Amino acid sequence: MIRPPRPADWLLLFSLVAMWGSAFMLAELALGSFEPLAITTLRIVMGAIVLMLLLAATGRRFPRRPDVWAYLVLMAILGNCLPFFLITWGQVEVPSGLAGILMGVMPLVVVVLAHFSVPGERLSPARVFGFLLGFAGLVVLFGGDLVARGGDESALLAKLAILGGAVCYGVNVIVARLQPEKDALTASAGVMLVASVLMLSVSFALDTDLLPAQASAGAIAALVLLGLMSTGLATFVYFLIIARAGPSFLSLINYLIPVWAVTVGAVLLGEHLPVRAFLAMGLILAGVLVTQRHRVRHQAANA
Repeated sequence: MIRPPRPADWLLLFSLVAMWGSAFMLAELALGSFEPLAITTLRIVMGAIVLMLLLAATGRRFPRRPDVWAYLVLMAILGNCLPFFLITWGQVEVPSGLAGILMGVMPLVVVVLAHFSVPGERLSPARVFGFLLGFAGLVVLFGGDLVARGGDESALLAKLAILGGAVCYGVNVIVARLQPEKDALTASAGVMLVASVLMLSVSFALDTDLLPAQASAGAIAALVLLGLMSTGLATFVYFLIIARAGPSFLSLINYLIPVWAVTVGAVLLGEHLPVRAFLAMGLILAGVLVTQRHRVRHQAANA
């Protein structure tokens, strides 16, 4: 039975927000010396090392059933390989804070997909309204590229790539609910291992320079933090919070990560986002709030 959150749980939650919310800033710093494909590959490999060490330390073993591994392969592609690359590629053109705002739509994607695939997760009027609020936020963000600047193709494609990453995460949430391996750390380590093999294969096939000789110390440090902290350690903290305080408490990160990403982008990178970016963030977070509150009430009514 999940108990009420304690101060230690809040500390874990804010540490997870800091690790995931800072990933956009770290990726932008790493892009100073590394290609998007190299960043994606190396962060996944480092994250896999962390998770496999945790798996060994806790005495767990990888699953043996072929059907489990089929799900893990799908989750590796949808939850790691594709979104990590799309987001990093998009950040070549998009500031880190704006990338964090775009990722805020992920819970809204889950709401729509769950309607078609998860029993009891129907689209109510409140959820539809929340989704429309979030969609309005996207219109505000993308409208600047389509209208105000007469169609900035590179910026538009970059934002679409990051939005595609958010959609991948949303689909992955649904797949994760359906996969048969119920031990979260085991599943996550398996997913990251598969993702490492896939990304290393792609990188070698494309002759990607994973360790450029001219890479700066700052870019290397950012990439190491991105892999060990924002990918590996953050995944462990994620599962720890679920075990200690439950998924409803964890859902608070959906409101905090975009705000953190914007803040660290402004303070540490000197980013200055347009007013419409903050308006879009408000609409997206309002949409998430409406859909999440309805979900919590629905779960309480059925408890």
